[in-house]
Amino acid sequence: MGRIFEKRKHKIFARNAKLSKLFTRIGKEIAMAVKAGGPSPEANSRLKMAIQNARGANMPKDNIDRAIKKAAGGGEADYSEMTYEGYAPGGVAIFVETSTNNPTRTIANVRSFFTKCEGTIGTSGSLAHVFERKAEFVIENAALKGKDPDEFEMEAIDAGADDVIRDEEGFIILAPYTGFGAMAQKLEALGVESKSAELKRFPLSTIPADLVTARNVMKLVDMLEEDDDVNSVYHNMEISEEVEAELAKG
Repeated sequence: MGRIFEKRKHKIFARNAKLSKLFTRIGKEIAMAVKAGGPSPEANSRLKMAIQNARGANMPKDNIDRAIKKAAGGGEADYSEMTYEGYAPGGVAIFVETSTNNPTRTIANVRSFFTKCEGTIGTSGSLAHVFERKAEFVIENAALKGKDPDEFEMEAIDAGADDVIRDEEGFIILAPYTGFGAMAQKLEALGVESKSAELKRFPLSTIPADLVTARNVMKLVDMLEEDDDVNSVYHNMEISEEVEAELAKG
């Protein structure tokens, strides 16, 4: 399959939250990073990456500094990272990642969303055969600072990238889950700052969906994404360009 399809598939399978929700998610990640490794990004690689993601999302510097100080001073709640797995109508697999200070509230909300949309919650690990976790780095062209794009792509592949997707805006580098740290170090050594660097889930198999099924699935996905405890929602639904165009109409 060609690069254009890969780029489109990436956008379909890994849906980003709205800007305000994104800031909330990044703020929680900063808080968890500070509590795990301290407030210094030089000594805390997780915090360093969280700050980099915040800058890439255009999160104001004051917001970043405030989140670090609040967590360092013990003023931020303790968050736990929880995942939930289930199925939407049509047998489409749904994987939900959350950060929460109240797991009881979160599972109650997630369960209610699945129920309202005629889906089912599965057991932990039930979708292990459906999704794989990968490191994803988004690089804008400007971040190369004059470096040759072809040479940069080869550097990324030599550093362990599974795939490098290019378009007019820049690069998406996909690497094994276990290679996240090594790729981050390689980019730093090259002087290339990523717009975002995250661990994401990608489907190993897909379920074709017509317009009716797609709308039902996206209703569940939207409800989940609107919950403040939810960080990311992944699915393995495959839709045609025609169905995608109809969904875009609302």
